[in-house]
Amino acid sequence: MEQKFCQSCGMPLTNEIFGTNADDTPNEDYCIYCYKDGKFVQDMTMEQMINHCAQFTDEINKNSGQNLTVEQMKEQMRQFFPHLKRWKN
Repeated sequence: MEQKFCQSCGMPLTNEIFGTNADDTPNEDYCIYCYKDGKFVQDMTMEQMINHCAQFTDEINKNSGQNLTVEQMKEQMRQFFPHLKRWKN
């Protein structure tokens, strides 16, 4: 099965963390931390999202086996995020 990622923050998606639509059905594009009740939880720019996600660098490194610095993590996100649905132009 292909791994799905939140189309806002890039977090790997599982059934347990799907966001919710306005009718309380699961939204398979976004995680619960980004999307709830049919709308984004926070109004932010892509760069603000990158800065927000970068604070979890240690946890991401632990879960992925990587050893990236915060700046390296931000650079990876700057390459990846423009391909996500929320940030596409």
